[in-house]
Amino acid sequence: MMHEMALAESVVRLAEETATAEGARRIRSVIVEIGALSCVEPEALTFCFDAVSRGTLAEGAELRIERIDGAAYCWRCERTVPIAARTDPCPECGGYQLQPSAGTEMRVQAIEIE
Repeated sequence: MMHEMALAESVVRLAEETATAEGARRIRSVIVEIGALSCVEPEALTFCFDAVSRGTLAEGAELRIERIDGAAYCWRCERTVPIAARTDPCPECGGYQLQPSAGTEMRVQAIEIE
């Protein structure tokens, strides 16, 4: 949860900086993309966002989370395959020579202000 608290603080800070630069009075929502392989718990991030946004332009804002599926390049199969966790084997060959290629990210996609 400490990890998500620091991430939530960063999201609120970025949203506030953006809103202030645009002359906004309030942040209505923040859309965040979270990859399945990012080690970020969406429920914990939402809880932390609500806590750290109190007293800021983001207080009461909705945190919308869009999930990004995980994928990895399999060195044995020589192709990209879907995976749900970093510890998963290749669904095609059962091997573990995988290099994550999608789903490791967490980024703010959009901020809705007024």
